[in-house]
Amino acid sequence: MSKFPSQQSETLSGYILHGVPFPKESDPETLAFLKKMTPITLEQEYKITYLHSYGQDSPWFAALANKHLLASRDVDSAYTYANPRGHDMYSGRETEWIDITDRPARVHAFTVCYFGSEEFLPETPFVLALIQFEGVNTLLLTRLLGVDPAQPALDWIDLPVEPRFLRNSKFKPTDVYFVPKS
Repeated sequence: MSKFPSQQSETLSGYILHGVPFPKESDPETLAFLKKMTPITLEQEYKITYLHSYGQDSPWFAALANKHLLASRDVDSAYTYANPRGHDMYSGRETEWIDITDRPARVHAFTVCYFGSEEFLPETPFVLALIQFEGVNTLLLTRLLGVDPAQPALDWIDLPVEPRFLRNSKFKPTDVYFVPKS
């Protein structure tokens, strides 16, 4: 007797389909039916655990979790990025972190999103805005709350805003959002 199984073990997990059409005879004329057969479609839930490292951007996410917003600055040129950046894009030099939480900020541009990914779909419509900070060379793309997405207005351009942070950090860029300055 072989020590290797000669039959695949089966369980009732996975897909159980009933009444899948297939001809009883295997002659070519009968099998021609298969070309006209409607495709079998299955719906399945898909789950995966993904281990992701924020690497050199970890301080940026740690700051968000502690209600601070960091920017990256090239030490020599003082060119400052609103987004986390480990190295200057022009010189390649390592950047330093600076806190811009309390810097004056304004809406540079915005759009109303009427569709979003699965995570944001229940929140549509929502407003995405490019925020400019005093003394920062690039813009930060983020959510703008406290305005009515059903009534977008040009006076939102140059609107003074301030950051708000989720109470319970999810360690995502969406942990920070902006509201009109009070």
